[in-house]
Amino acid sequence: MKIELWAIGNTNEKYLLEGISIFEKRLKHYCKFEMVTIKDVKEKKLDSNTLKKKEGELILKKLENSDLLILLDEKGKQFTSLQYAQQLQKWMNQSPKRIIFLIGGAFG
Repeated sequence: MKIELWAIGNTNEKYLLEGISIFEKRLKHYCKFEMVTIKDVKEKKLDSNTLKKKEGELILKKLENSDLLILLDEKGKQFTSLQYAQQLQKWMNQSPKRIIFLIGGAFG
């Protein structure tokens, strides 16, 4: 099994890149991990709903039937470290080929 972190668009924020690097080093002792950047849609004339739809299509093209997709959202459920470890174990027990954590684009 592999864990992937998908993000729409690149970041140039040094502190985020450092945090991702630290996370990768810790996680590689337990499972395969990969950070995947999905190019953001750069069509200025699109409204936010159309933009989200196009980004969604890009994501769906990359998914496989055996994947478990976890959407990360600031309004989503929050876990303590212990709760998160228990939830991650439940997801892993489902035996997906990949667990994918997705950080959406600017509009969600």
